[in-house]
Amino acid sequence: MVKVQQDSTTEEKILSAARKVFIAKGMDGARMQDIADEAGINKALLHYYFRSKEKLFEEIFKELSAQFIPRVNALFESDLPLFEKIEIFCAEYISKMIENPFIPLFIVNEINKQPDIFLKKMWGGKKPMVAKLVQQIDTEVKKGKIKNIHPAQLLLNMVSMCIFPFIGKPLCQMVMGISDSGYRQLMEERKKLVPRFIIESISK
Repeated sequence: MVKVQQDSTTEEKILSAARKVFIAKGMDGARMQDIADEAGINKALLHYYFRSKEKLFEEIFKELSAQFIPRVNALFESDLPLFEKIEIFCAEYISKMIENPFIPLFIVNEINKQPDIFLKKMWGGKKPMVAKLVQQIDTEVKKGKIKNIHPAQLLLNMVSMCIFPFIGKPLCQMVMGISDSGYRQLMEERKKLVPRFIIESISK
């Protein structure tokens, strides 16, 4: 029992250290030695737990997915008003990306390589449940409560406006001359700005 507890503690220490290194240096810039140093262990022990940087990254992503996907599903399947769903989704999505800014680029790279394998390996073949949200959007359009918009277009707007600033962060910072702390503040502001922009674009 003690051995299991020690193993669990060491593994969590490694995962915590890896998150910090990935946030600071990104997937490409991070090295296993950096993670070992951050965790206060030697590189051999790190490799005992995780054979490669990629395996370590996948583990972190699976943990985040296990937390986030059920929350998204619960939100989309709920009876909340459409505008409230948009507000909650954008705020929570951006919050997760602020905490884990290395995730968006990883998702884009992997899903473009082998989408089926990525979905099966990282999410167990599951995906966000959007059927009820799509139906809700269609209903709101038919009732004349919102402008005529295809549900896929609205979903694309929601996701892309949340994720692009994290994928394009280096370019955006360079063009606008914004520091890391300044950019983080911009992202915090987008929690309210993005849903407001989307809602205003479809409101009648």
